[in-house]
Amino acid sequence: MNLKVLRNKFLIIGTIVSSVIYLVWRIFFTIPFGYGIVAITCGIYLLLVEIVGMIEAAIHYYSMSNIEYPVKPNVDDILFPDVDIFIATYNEPVELLYKTVNGCINMDYPDKSKVHIFICDDSNRAEMKELADSMGIDYITRTEHIDAKAGNLNNALAKTNSPLIVTFDADMIPMHDFLTTCVPYFLTEEKIGFVQTPQSFYNPDLFQYRLFSEGRIPNEQDYFYRDVQVSRNKTNSVIYGGSNTMILRKALEEIGGFYTKVITEDFATGLLIQSKGYKCYAINEIHASGLSPSDLKSLIKQRERWSRGCIQTGRKLNILFRKGLNIEQKLSYISAISYWYSCLKRLAYIMAPIMFSVFGVVVLKCNLIQVLIFWLPMYLFSDATLKKLSNNIRSTKWTNIYETILFPSLLPVVILETLGISQRKFAVTRKDGKAEDDRNYQIKKIIPHSFFAVLSVIGIINCIKMTFETGSPAYSVLLFWLIVNLYNIIMSIFFMLGRNAYRKSERVSVEIDCNISYGNKTINCKTIDISEGGIGIVLDEPIYIPYDRSLDIALSTERYVSKFKGQIVQVSEIRESWKYALKISEIDDSNLKKLLSLIYDREPTLPKYIEKNNSIFDDIRINILSRGKKSNLLNRKLPRIKLNKKLKSEECGEIIINDFNYEYAVIKTDLKLKNNKVITVKIEDEITIRFILDKQINYNESFKKKKQKIDTSLQLYKIQEYETIAEDEVFKSKLSSWQVECKHDLLRQKQESVEQIKLKYLDEFDEMLYI
Repeated sequence: MNLKVLRNKFLIIGTIVSSVIYLVWRIFFTIPFGYGIVAITCGIYLLLVEIVGMIEAAIHYYSMSNIEYPVKPNVDDILFPDVDIFIATYNEPVELLYKTVNGCINMDYPDKSKVHIFICDDSNRAEMKELADSMGIDYITRTEHIDAKAGNLNNALAKTNSPLIVTFDADMIPMHDFLTTCVPYFLTEEKIGFVQTPQSFYNPDLFQYRLFSEGRIPNEQDYFYRDVQVSRNKTNSVIYGGSNTMILRKALEEIGGFYTKVITEDFATGLLIQSKGYKCYAINEIHASGLSPSDLKSLIKQRERWSRGCIQTGRKLNILFRKGLNIEQKLSYISAISYWYSCLKRLAYIMAPIMFSVFGVVVLKCNLIQVLIFWLPMYLFSDATLKKLSNNIRSTKWTNIYETILFPSLLPVVILETLGISQRKFAVTRKDGKAEDDRNYQIKKIIPHSFFAVLSVIGIINCIKMTFETGSPAYSVLLFWLIVNLYNIIMSIFFMLGRNAYRKSERVSVEIDCNISYGNKTINCKTIDISEGGIGIVLDEPIYIPYDRSLDIALSTERYVSKFKGQIVQVSEIRESWKYALKISEIDDSNLKKLLSLIYDREPTLPKYIEKNNSIFDDIRINILSRGKKSNLLNRKLPRIKLNKKLKSEECGEIIINDFNYEYAVIKTDLKLKNNKVITVKIEDEITIRFILDKQINYNESFKKKKQKIDTSLQLYKIQEYETIAEDEVFKSKLSSWQVECKHDLLRQKQESVEQIKLKYLDEFDEMLYI
């Protein structure tokens, strides 16, 4: 047994033992009997949600203790059967479906004539029929639009006949290896019902984006698909996620098709397939990616539908007494449903310390020593176990933040659904990539968090007062509880405040071979990022690339080559390199399809794990500083190069080229000659540069507007025939050497400045010693 397995077993055993001890203490010694009916009710409510939470954790840790990763069988290509691909759509735009269909067409298969792709359009749109025809795939619709997405899929099921079916949401773009990865699992003697691959996202989800953490934490759903789902292989209770899934037609036919009586048809359908004795797998390798909801209303509606649908399924399918499910499967599915009651748990955890510190109601009867003995070991073990078993995809801190953000919205929905007051209309999650939040909706959603924040602050102040008045540390645990809750609430408020979206299309950070050509010049480089609208490249040298003409651009990998026209839109210095941003100005349909494949036929490049340096202080600091920072989008289309180079001119004697960008130069001259219209400089008699004083642009005026200190001897000059000079090899060599000299000078000045500061303080220290 290796060290990792031993460590995990130690953590799980430690968590179980400390949790049992904690529960015994909580049940028999902490209920506030004798403090009134309100105190007893609140105390029992808190205890119940803790017990439910621990049962959920126990089931999850049991599954995680020995994860089963299914091994893909090696199968002869000739055995690969026909496959039907269902792309379900209702109101999504054509542009979104275009990308999904393009991904489906590019999927590998031994005999591609066996792959049948269908747009399953549930709103009879002519533009969708045109898209299907233009892409060479099939189109299915219906006249009776009943049973929402499940009815749409059942309609497609009735009109097709392949033994395997794949379901994709309209935004989910498969990678080329999706089919060749999933099909082999079905070509064995084992009775396989479905194979679920992760639902990953190529854009930051709202939690990442609104909390300025798209480079610090994974997508919020990664934990479920890459961790929880895979752990459910052990109990054969993998949840069908509705997309990125391959299903055996025979299994669907045995249960009467996709289940139609709940609003989460996928959750119920997967459960019914497993109840018929089929083995279902979840794999953690990403083979498709899509678009995460990009506005608050869509996210809230999505989570409300999931919570209602899961509770509906539990009630209508009567999981506890469902034939065909063993006890492990039943407990696993009940745990999945009870997860949606975390909003009740979160309410209890937030209100419990407030009830005592603000309203004087005892919810938990204990002292500091008891908390340190019974609660602290349980908390530390649970936190460490979650971090280790989730492979650093999720932590207790981020779970608390997510739950705090969502609980006010989910609370009434969960209560109503539990009481049987159901939502019957299927709420389609908006997936068009547009982030257009309703400000009034945001304000409405921020009110509950603001209310709890005020109460928490009052509670903290009261706790500090009680600590000073009594001189006892007994309130320190309560104070800690309130501060942690306040942190979660503050992060929730940050989330609800939102964040402006500037990009029209998502960038993918990836290195791809890139050739940029104009005239008889070719630049060979690599991309730093690509998107549907353009590319970014990084060069070691600030070379001249014309911004006012069309450039021929070619991106290539072993699988795809895309060619198009583009233009420079921005150049910026990044450390000691230079980033050039280019927008696509012209691209034909064939190359657009290849470009989309270059972008999306890969795993998303967003973080897969929580950043190591991820403290609560960093979270708050980043959010405060980032929200206060004004966007400074410079529109430079040529590299602005710092030189500080002294040169001899014919007209003004010695001049200093402060900086320049090939087309213009900022020159410092003698004050008496500052308005000289022409400055001529010869470089080793091999090349002559003529600088013409520019009358349209006043360099000094731009500084005055910014209220900065200016040097009146600086003037802006335009370089005559700058394109010819920029391409001259002698000039390029000189420019490179000037840059090196400038860097050395700046470094030397910095070192001298440091030395002067040291000497100053040493002198002052000597004076102090003398005195």
